[in-house]
Amino acid sequence: MTWSATILTLFPEMFPGALAVSLVGRALEKNLWSLEVRDIRDHGIGKHRTVDDTPAGGGPGMVMRADVAAAAVDAVERAGRPLIYLSPRGAPLTQVRVKTLACGPGAVLLCGRFEGLDERVIEARGVEEISLGDFVLAGGEIAAMALVEASVRLIPGVLGDEASPADESFSAGLLEYPQFTRPQSFEGKTIPEVLTNGNHKEISKWRRSQAERLTQARRPDLWTHYEKGKG
Repeated sequence: MTWSATILTLFPEMFPGALAVSLVGRALEKNLWSLEVRDIRDHGIGKHRTVDDTPAGGGPGMVMRADVAAAAVDAVERAGRPLIYLSPRGAPLTQVRVKTLACGPGAVLLCGRFEGLDERVIEARGVEEISLGDFVLAGGEIAAMALVEASVRLIPGVLGDEASPADESFSAGLLEYPQFTRPQSFEGKTIPEVLTNGNHKEISKWRRSQAERLTQARRPDLWTHYEKGKG
């Protein structure tokens, strides 16, 4: 079965966007995965296809209506795919979750706008909330693209080198080690000698030490988890 992404959005013109280029785009052309984009406004209320209203209890902005969002969701054949709402209050997206998604049938992604989505539809439809990080975007579309790309690139046949994902950041609980290529010397700095001596055991050891060094310095949260895992 082909991995399938369905995007529910108020701005369908944003897609496929970045998903149509490079390796992910070529994989889409080869039908290694599929993309369906649906306009939430098709389920809007009245002649103006209204999708939002003022927040109960007062406050700034608008909130997407539960009936509109539910109608958009219910019109999709999920076929076992998780329903995900891209939200800054969601659980952080991790490489572990991405791998799980990549191994499944795909995902249905609901892109929010305004001040958010009526809580009742989140509860009623069993929506999983996912966040890209501790920041706020204007909407969920960019986040949806990131989640789809992260998942699709792990589908067999998408990447040219099948070993590539195994050495990437987060795959072993560490950030990725530094990378180098030609020229041998750049602005007075040379490639570390260990990478040019052909000793693969020493190269592997150096890469592991560098990954540990970077993780400890930049992501103490990951380092703590990694250290516990070693024990």
